[in-house]
Amino acid sequence: MLRKLLILLGLTAAGIAAAQTATPAQPPAKAVVTIQDALDKLKAAPAMVDADPALWVVKDADTTIYLFGTVHVLKPGLSWFDEGVKKAFDSSDELVLELVQPDPAAMQGLVMAKGFDMTGPTLSSQLPADEQPMYLKALTDNGLPAAAFDHARPWFAATTLSILPLMKLGYDPKSGPESVLTEAAAAEKKPVEGLETAEQQIGFLSGLSQPVQLTFLESTLKDLPKTAENMDKMVGAWSRGDPAALGEIMNEGLTDSPELAKALLFDRNARWAQWIKARLAKPGTVFIAVGAGHLAGKQSVIEQLKALNLTATRVAY
Repeated sequence: MLRKLLILLGLTAAGIAAAQTATPAQPPAKAVVTIQDALDKLKAAPAMVDADPALWVVKDADTTIYLFGTVHVLKPGLSWFDEGVKKAFDSSDELVLELVQPDPAAMQGLVMAKGFDMTGPTLSSQLPADEQPMYLKALTDNGLPAAAFDHARPWFAATTLSILPLMKLGYDPKSGPESVLTEAAAAEKKPVEGLETAEQQIGFLSGLSQPVQLTFLESTLKDLPKTAENMDKMVGAWSRGDPAALGEIMNEGLTDSPELAKALLFDRNARWAQWIKARLAKPGTVFIAVGAGHLAGKQSVIEQLKALNLTATRVAY
């Protein structure tokens, strides 16, 4: 279940996949749009489904900080950027994300530096013999050659194999809240800040011990057949604004690897709670959007704030 952890945390998986799978520019649209073109476009557009993800607020006398949990990749057609979420965003002076995505070239450079080892043994040879067929099938199913990850470090293979099947199912980083919010901030000329950098986030993954990285990859491979089912559960709980259900999903992955949970979840939650506490000293309104897994379950940002004598109140809308 470690793969769920990564998707719920909204770490750099989508950014890495986008850098690896960038597509050529599309040809320009036709200059003349006919009535039939418009009708065809309406037919092709997915029906909008209402979603009401959870939103919290932390306040003092002159500062308001909204906390919004995201799922990093979504299918088009979920109407979540409205009602209370849109009102909170519109009232904010700045947007804060886990990460301000660098351009694909910069991400590729980071991946090549931290995600590959050209001198060590091949990745497949590091897996138990009974898991190698499952590994090769995962590559084939995602249109990758058998040697694609020969010199990749396990964390990179696990991360890429976590996101590529979702993209085949229609999930898209461009439909994810981070992309939507970033575009809205640009349109409204709101400053955008990252709690972390791409270098830091990749460092969290590449800094994991080799045994933990291999456990992460093995868990990802075993979880692949249930990709659609698991993602539907996560997005369903997120759409309903059900952090308790998301917490249960998170807890399924935590016992698999305490080291991974500490590095990717607990330590970061504690740092962000401290950031929020410090930010309350500056007047203004801030909209923070981080992976939904950080706001649910044990040692979440919400729980860490309690330890700092701060209360995050659920926003009703």
